[in-house]
Amino acid sequence: MLIGSAAAILGIVALAVGQMPPLPAHPSSSVTPQGLLTQPISDSTANAAQLRRGQYLVAAGDCLSCHLRDGGEPFAGGLGLNTPFGVIYSSNITPDRATGIGAWSSDQFYRAMHEGKNAQGHDLYPAFPYPWYRLVSREDDDAIFAYLMSLPSVSYASPKNDLSFPLNFRSFVGAWNLLFLDTDDFQSDPEQSVEWNRGAYLVNGLGHCGGCHTPKNSFGADKSEQELYGGKLDNWVAPDLTSNTRIGLGDWSVDDIAEFLATGRNGHAAAGGAMSDVISYSTSLLSDADRRAIAVYLKSQPASPDVKSSAPETGAMRRGAEIYSDACASCHLDNGVGQSRLFPPLGKDAMLQQPDPTGLEHLILAGTRIGVSASRPSPLGMPSFAWKLTDREIADVSTFIRNSWGNQAAPVAASDVADLRKKLGLQTVHLTDNSGDH
Repeated sequence: MLIGSAAAILGIVALAVGQMPPLPAHPSSSVTPQGLLTQPISDSTANAAQLRRGQYLVAAGDCLSCHLRDGGEPFAGGLGLNTPFGVIYSSNITPDRATGIGAWSSDQFYRAMHEGKNAQGHDLYPAFPYPWYRLVSREDDDAIFAYLMSLPSVSYASPKNDLSFPLNFRSFVGAWNLLFLDTDDFQSDPEQSVEWNRGAYLVNGLGHCGGCHTPKNSFGADKSEQELYGGKLDNWVAPDLTSNTRIGLGDWSVDDIAEFLATGRNGHAAAGGAMSDVISYSTSLLSDADRRAIAVYLKSQPASPDVKSSAPETGAMRRGAEIYSDACASCHLDNGVGQSRLFPPLGKDAMLQQPDPTGLEHLILAGTRIGVSASRPSPLGMPSFAWKLTDREIADVSTFIRNSWGNQAAPVAASDVADLRKKLGLQTVHLTDNSGDH
């Protein structure tokens, strides 16, 4: 099964940042997966211009983030994507004829991108983002296919998907397509600039930002009336990308967004979670013009409605302040201002104020890596605190952070932290809690 990126355009703020291991090298060479996407293509190569275009578009589509499993070969697939319906594994898109797409034609590849059908005509699950890729032009599709066919062939068969009944039958996908697929042609807006339209093409097409940043209905389809309002995926939260000044990009400038896409950090935030790979394998490799076009388009999106939240308990704020002082202030400082482009500021932070606190809970429990780029090559990251903090302590410090320095968001429950800890398979801390508040 073909599958695309599970990530999208804007990311997750990281908290305490330190040195992390470097990105893995290609198992059979010294070339990193990121380096593979920037390797020069010689003028003497047949169809060099088309291959260069395809290489760039593969980066724009963030194909590598999903088609690279831990320890695997680039584009050979096998990465498990956790969905509400079970685990879907990315496919091999190298030119191997038996396990990859080596026996495919360009027409079959185009059909996969636009109709969600494989070479045999079987439905692909929409974890492969063909609902967005169907906006991509035929010329761009052909360039992507040509580049993929120029890659080293890897013989690897992905594991069988582990989906619940009845979604394990692909026949249900056809009905899903009838219900939820929209037009397959990108329509430019003549009332907008060329730059805005380029940004719309990238965000809504190859970039498939809505795949993560738009909430889903019970069938896993976009809630189109809430486009880019933020979404939840694989125990992460992709933040609101609208002009909402509290939980969206309202306080970010076009330059702020472009810098974030280029480097994985700016004066507001740093990219962790799934967005880390998007920075490393996609947006940092785009041209300045395309990153700015994306930023221009995103800044034009109307603000999502404000979400009211209940006030936190005084006891939770007091306990949270003490934990913050012990575990967080050394990097983010007592007043939460952080250190620009190294330790993100926490005040008036959009991700921290998302209605769903899962992203913050995940960061504190499991830690994360910050995306790297040519201009910011140091693989910084937030360490895990699962070994040190109890569920109650994580809930309290999360509540404190979400309601300090101008932030305002609903308090976090210890039971929710416990549930997420279990889902992530992290150790439980057993400490004596003398607060009397359980």
